[in-house]
Amino acid sequence: MRIRKNMLLRLSLTIITFAMLAASCVPTYQLSYFNDMEDLAQPIVNPRTQKLIKPFDKLYIRVLSIDLQTNQIFNSTEELRLGAYGSTAGLIGYLVDEDGNISFPFVGKINVMDLTTADAADKIQKALSDYVPQTSIIVRYVDNQVTVMGEVQRQGIYSFSQDKLNIYEAIGLGGGITRYGDRKKVILIRNEDGKVSHYALNLSDSKIANKSYYYVMPNDVIVVEPLKAISTSYSNITYTTILSTISTAIAVLLFAGLRF
Repeated sequence: MRIRKNMLLRLSLTIITFAMLAASCVPTYQLSYFNDMEDLAQPIVNPRTQKLIKPFDKLYIRVLSIDLQTNQIFNSTEELRLGAYGSTAGLIGYLVDEDGNISFPFVGKINVMDLTTADAADKIQKALSDYVPQTSIIVRYVDNQVTVMGEVQRQGIYSFSQDKLNIYEAIGLGGGITRYGDRKKVILIRNEDGKVSHYALNLSDSKIANKSYYYVMPNDVIVVEPLKAISTSYSNITYTTILSTISTAIAVLLFAGLRF
């Protein structure tokens, strides 16, 4: 009887060990971002064009001049225009109205619809030259936001000021993908000209860099799907189910051993 009980205990421990390993182990290739680096013979060219200014974009416009008074007029109290920690997310910007216009001091309305920031800077500089000579204009986007959700370390809405923010940098804002996030199933949701588009991204494919959606756009939503095996979102339920099953199996085995 004692030998039988020892055998049952050893069998129970084996079952527990196997169940825990099966629940916690994830193959290395599923955690790697790039599994095809050997297939890349040369650098990849990305076709992405620069974002064009659209209604309701917010622009930071700085006027540079050799004249001190001009700088003070257009860029007064610049330190108050900066948000916490000096980030551009808090810059006071010019809102592009629904017709694509901004209202600029002295000049009035300037249409910047479908222009790049560089082209908008040139147009503002030409309009301002009638009032203030020898100026240079800097135009940047402010309050750009991307939403990162799903199997990432920190879900949330993140601000960025770069003209180009790629998909990996965007996910990095959320702390990166968790060990249970599926790098082959990342969904990019984008509002384009009044239409909502969904793109399925495979982040383990190095050739993603030549896709137009490699760079995120303001107000994009990125969703990292969980692996089929297990998700951190439901880990408590999964482990509870596993332990309950193991406990039941052990009870049955011990009962059977005691009877015989």
